[in-house]
Amino acid sequence: MLYFYISGEEERHLFLIGMIYETIVIIFALMFLILILLKYREKRHKFTFYLLLIFTFYTLAILFSLISKVSVVLRLDLKIDPYSPLGGIFFRILSFRVTEFFVCIAIFLSYLLKVNVFHEGFKKIQRNIVIAFGSFTAFFDLVIYLPENSFQAVLLDAIAFLLTFIFMSMIYFAFMYRSIEAFRGLEEPIYRKAFLSLTIMAISFMLVLLNFLLDRVMILILNIPGFTIFYYLGWISVIIGILCAYLGYIRPGAGQLK
Repeated sequence: MLYFYISGEEERHLFLIGMIYETIVIIFALMFLILILLKYREKRHKFTFYLLLIFTFYTLAILFSLISKVSVVLRLDLKIDPYSPLGGIFFRILSFRVTEFFVCIAIFLSYLLKVNVFHEGFKKIQRNIVIAFGSFTAFFDLVIYLPENSFQAVLLDAIAFLLTFIFMSMIYFAFMYRSIEAFRGLEEPIYRKAFLSLTIMAISFMLVLLNFLLDRVMILILNIPGFTIFYYLGWISVIIGILCAYLGYIRPGAGQLK
Protein backbone atom coordinates (compact mmCIF):
# COMPACT_ATOMS: atom_id res chain seq x y z
CA MET A 1 0.00 0.00 0.00
CA LEU A 2 1.44 3.33 -1.03
CA TYR A 3 2.11 5.68 1.85
CA PHE A 4 -0.34 8.35 0.70
CA TYR A 5 -3.08 5.89 -0.35
CA ILE A 6 -5.71 5.98 2.39
CA SER A 7 -8.39 3.35 2.03
CA GLY A 8 -10.64 4.01 5.01
CA GLU A 9 -11.53 6.03 8.07
CA GLU A 10 -9.49 3.82 10.41
CA GLU A 11 -6.35 4.70 8.47
CA ARG A 12 -7.22 8.40 8.63
CA HIS A 13 -7.52 8.07 12.40
CA LEU A 14 -3.95 6.73 12.44
CA PHE A 15 -2.84 9.86 10.60
CA LEU A 16 -4.69 11.99 13.16
CA ILE A 17 -2.79 10.24 15.95
CA GLY A 18 0.43 10.73 13.99
CA MET A 19 -0.38 14.42 13.56
CA ILE A 20 -0.89 14.90 17.30
CA TYR A 21 2.29 12.94 18.06
CA GLU A 22 4.42 14.89 15.59
CA THR A 23 2.99 18.18 16.86
CA ILE A 24 4.33 17.30 20.30
CA VAL A 25 7.67 16.25 18.79
CA ILE A 26 8.10 19.47 16.81
CA ILE A 27 7.22 21.59 19.87
CA PHE A 28 10.09 19.94 21.74
CA ALA A 29 12.38 20.32 18.72
CA LEU A 30 11.57 24.03 18.41
CA MET A 31 12.16 24.58 22.13
CA PHE A 32 15.65 23.10 21.90
CA LEU A 33 16.30 24.93 18.63
CA ILE A 34 15.53 28.27 20.32
CA LEU A 35 17.79 27.38 23.27
CA ILE A 36 20.62 26.46 20.90
CA LEU A 37 20.12 29.69 18.95
CA LEU A 38 20.35 31.70 22.16
CA LYS A 39 23.52 29.83 23.14
CA TYR A 40 25.04 30.51 19.73
CA ARG A 41 24.20 34.23 19.93
CA GLU A 42 25.91 34.30 23.31
CA LYS A 43 29.15 32.54 22.34
CA ARG A 44 29.26 32.76 18.51
CA HIS A 45 31.10 29.44 18.41
CA LYS A 46 31.54 27.64 15.07
CA PHE A 47 30.68 24.16 16.38
CA THR A 48 27.48 25.43 17.98
CA PHE A 49 26.59 27.04 14.65
CA TYR A 50 27.00 23.70 12.85
CA LEU A 51 24.77 21.99 15.41
CA LEU A 52 22.21 24.77 15.04
CA LEU A 53 22.10 24.19 11.28
CA ILE A 54 21.92 20.41 11.67
CA PHE A 55 19.05 20.58 14.13
CA THR A 56 17.28 23.18 11.97
CA PHE A 57 17.17 20.76 9.04
CA TYR A 58 16.02 17.92 11.27
CA THR A 59 13.25 20.21 12.53
CA LEU A 60 12.29 21.01 8.92
CA ALA A 61 12.15 17.27 8.27
CA ILE A 62 9.73 16.87 11.17
CA LEU A 63 7.70 19.86 9.96
CA PHE A 64 7.17 18.40 6.47
CA SER A 65 6.25 15.05 7.98
CA LEU A 66 3.69 16.88 10.11
CA ILE A 67 2.38 18.70 7.02
CA SER A 68 1.75 15.31 5.43
CA LYS A 69 -0.34 14.18 8.39
CA VAL A 70 -2.34 17.44 8.45
CA SER A 71 -2.99 17.10 4.71
CA VAL A 72 -4.46 13.63 5.13
CA VAL A 73 -6.59 14.71 8.09
CA LEU A 74 -7.91 17.58 5.93
CA ARG A 75 -8.45 15.09 3.07
CA LEU A 76 -6.31 17.05 0.64
CA ASP A 77 -5.08 13.72 -0.76
CA LEU A 78 -8.58 13.24 -2.22
CA LYS A 79 -8.60 16.64 -3.90
CA ILE A 80 -5.18 16.84 -5.59
CA ASP A 81 -4.32 14.93 -8.77
CA PRO A 82 -1.10 12.91 -8.17
CA TYR A 83 -0.05 13.48 -11.81
CA SER A 84 -0.43 17.27 -11.75
CA PRO A 85 2.57 19.56 -11.08
CA LEU A 86 1.15 20.37 -7.64
CA GLY A 87 0.52 16.68 -7.01
CA GLY A 88 4.13 15.86 -7.85
CA ILE A 89 5.22 18.03 -4.92
CA PHE A 90 2.31 17.28 -2.63
CA PHE A 91 2.55 13.50 -2.76
CA ARG A 92 6.32 13.56 -2.36
CA ILE A 93 5.67 15.33 0.93
CA LEU A 94 3.08 12.70 1.88
CA SER A 95 5.47 9.89 0.94
CA PHE A 96 8.20 11.26 3.24
CA ARG A 97 10.52 12.11 0.35
CA VAL A 98 10.89 15.82 1.19
CA THR A 99 11.53 14.89 4.82
CA GLU A 100 14.30 12.53 3.70
CA PHE A 101 15.81 15.26 1.53
CA PHE A 102 16.15 17.58 4.54
CA VAL A 103 17.64 14.70 6.52
CA CYS A 104 20.27 14.30 3.78
CA ILE A 105 21.27 17.95 4.20
CA ALA A 106 21.50 17.49 7.98
CA ILE A 107 23.71 14.43 7.45
CA PHE A 108 26.10 16.33 5.17
CA LEU A 109 26.33 19.16 7.72
CA SER A 110 27.13 16.52 10.35
CA TYR A 111 30.05 15.42 8.16
CA LEU A 112 31.33 19.01 8.13
CA LEU A 113 30.94 19.15 11.92
CA LYS A 114 32.89 15.91 12.35
CA VAL A 115 35.75 17.19 10.21
CA ASN A 116 35.94 20.41 12.21
CA VAL A 117 35.48 18.97 15.71
CA PHE A 118 38.17 16.34 15.28
CA HIS A 119 40.48 18.57 13.20
CA GLU A 120 40.70 15.91 10.50
CA GLY A 121 40.89 18.11 7.45
CA PHE A 122 39.08 17.09 4.27
CA LYS A 123 40.42 13.81 2.89
CA LYS A 124 39.93 14.01 -0.85
CA ILE A 125 38.69 10.46 -1.48
CA GLN A 126 36.42 10.45 1.57
CA ARG A 127 35.04 13.90 0.71
CA ASN A 128 34.29 12.85 -2.87
CA ILE A 129 32.53 9.66 -1.73
CA VAL A 130 30.40 11.61 0.76
CA ILE A 131 29.47 14.25 -1.83
CA ALA A 132 28.77 11.69 -4.58
CA PHE A 133 26.71 9.29 -2.47
CA GLY A 134 24.93 12.11 -0.63
CA SER A 135 24.03 13.83 -3.90
CA PHE A 136 22.76 10.58 -5.42
CA THR A 137 20.67 9.85 -2.31
CA ALA A 138 19.16 13.35 -2.25
CA PHE A 139 18.41 13.05 -6.00
CA PHE A 140 16.77 9.64 -5.53
CA ASP A 141 14.70 10.90 -2.60
CA LEU A 142 13.24 13.80 -4.58
CA VAL A 143 13.17 12.55 -8.19
CA ILE A 144 12.97 8.74 -8.43
CA TYR A 145 9.34 8.34 -7.51
CA LEU A 146 6.13 6.75 -8.79
CA PRO A 147 2.81 8.50 -8.00
CA GLU A 148 0.74 5.32 -7.98
CA ASN A 149 -0.55 2.63 -5.66
CA SER A 150 1.73 -0.29 -6.58
CA PHE A 151 4.36 -2.62 -5.19
CA GLN A 152 7.01 -0.86 -7.32
CA ALA A 153 6.12 2.51 -5.82
CA VAL A 154 6.43 1.23 -2.26
CA LEU A 155 9.68 -0.55 -3.18
CA LEU A 156 11.13 2.74 -4.46
CA ASP A 157 10.10 4.36 -1.17
CA ALA A 158 11.85 1.58 0.76
CA ILE A 159 15.00 2.01 -1.36
CA ALA A 160 14.92 5.77 -0.66
CA PHE A 161 14.83 5.04 3.07
CA LEU A 162 17.63 2.49 2.71
CA LEU A 163 19.89 4.88 0.79
CA THR A 164 19.31 7.64 3.34
CA PHE A 165 20.05 5.20 6.17
CA ILE A 166 23.30 4.09 4.50
CA PHE A 167 24.34 7.71 3.98
CA MET A 168 23.52 8.48 7.61
CA SER A 169 25.47 5.46 8.84
CA MET A 170 28.51 6.43 6.76
CA ILE A 171 28.74 9.73 8.62
CA TYR A 172 27.41 8.99 12.07
CA PHE A 173 29.20 5.67 12.58
CA ALA A 174 32.53 7.45 12.00
CA PHE A 175 31.31 10.34 14.19
CA MET A 176 30.43 7.89 16.96
CA TYR A 177 33.79 6.09 16.71
CA ARG A 178 35.80 9.32 16.93
CA SER A 179 33.67 10.61 19.82
CA ILE A 180 34.21 7.40 21.80
CA GLU A 181 37.92 7.58 21.03
CA ALA A 182 38.08 11.17 22.30
CA PHE A 183 35.99 10.29 25.38
CA ARG A 184 38.44 7.56 26.37
CA GLY A 185 41.47 9.76 25.82
CA LEU A 186 40.37 12.68 28.01
CA GLU A 187 40.29 13.15 31.78
CA GLU A 188 38.45 16.47 32.18
CA PRO A 189 34.80 15.68 33.11
CA ILE A 190 33.28 18.48 31.00
CA TYR A 191 35.08 17.30 27.85
CA ARG A 192 34.28 13.65 28.52
CA LYS A 193 30.62 14.59 28.97
CA ALA A 194 30.72 16.58 25.72
CA PHE A 195 32.06 13.70 23.64
CA LEU A 196 29.75 11.21 25.34
CA SER A 197 26.80 13.42 24.39
CA LEU A 198 28.00 13.53 20.77
CA THR A 199 28.29 9.73 20.80
CA ILE A 200 24.69 9.35 21.97
CA MET A 201 23.60 11.95 19.40
CA ALA A 202 25.22 9.96 16.59
CA ILE A 203 23.62 6.70 17.74
CA SER A 204 20.22 8.36 18.11
CA PHE A 205 20.29 9.85 14.62
CA MET A 206 21.27 6.50 13.09
CA LEU A 207 18.30 4.95 14.87
CA VAL A 208 15.97 7.54 13.31
CA LEU A 209 16.35 6.21 9.76
CA LEU A 210 16.70 2.61 10.88
CA ASN A 211 13.32 2.81 12.59
CA PHE A 212 11.67 4.50 9.61
CA LEU A 213 13.22 1.94 7.28
CA LEU A 214 11.80 -0.87 9.43
CA ASP A 215 8.40 0.87 9.40
CA ARG A 216 8.56 1.03 5.59
CA VAL A 217 9.55 -2.65 5.36
CA MET A 218 6.54 -3.54 7.50
CA ILE A 219 4.32 -1.59 5.09
CA LEU A 220 5.86 -3.47 2.16
CA ILE A 221 5.58 -6.94 3.69
CA LEU A 222 2.30 -6.71 5.61
CA ASN A 223 0.43 -4.31 3.29
CA ILE A 224 -0.43 -1.96 6.16
CA PRO A 225 -0.57 1.86 6.32
CA GLY A 226 2.42 2.05 8.64
CA PHE A 227 2.49 3.74 12.05
CA THR A 228 4.14 0.71 13.63
CA ILE A 229 6.14 1.05 16.84
CA PHE A 230 9.17 1.85 14.67
CA TYR A 231 7.53 5.04 13.40
CA TYR A 232 7.11 6.36 16.95
CA LEU A 233 10.61 5.28 17.97
CA GLY A 234 12.03 7.14 14.97
CA TRP A 235 10.87 10.59 16.07
CA ILE A 236 11.72 9.89 19.71
CA SER A 237 15.30 9.22 18.56
CA VAL A 238 15.48 12.70 17.01
CA ILE A 239 14.54 14.36 20.30
CA ILE A 240 16.98 12.19 22.27
CA GLY A 241 19.79 13.15 19.88
CA ILE A 242 19.07 16.88 20.11
CA LEU A 243 18.55 16.72 23.89
CA CYS A 244 21.86 14.94 24.52
CA ALA A 245 23.82 17.31 22.29
CA TYR A 246 22.29 20.31 24.01
CA LEU A 247 22.70 19.14 27.61
CA GLY A 248 26.14 17.60 27.20
CA TYR A 249 27.82 19.75 24.57
CA ILE A 250 26.12 23.10 24.04
CA ARG A 251 24.69 24.17 27.38
CA PRO A 252 27.81 23.56 29.55
CA GLY A 253 29.96 25.59 27.16
CA ALA A 254 31.79 22.47 26.06
CA GLY A 255 31.57 23.84 22.55
CA GLN A 256 34.85 25.56 23.31
CA LEU A 257 36.63 22.29 22.51
CA LYS A 258 39.97 22.80 20.84
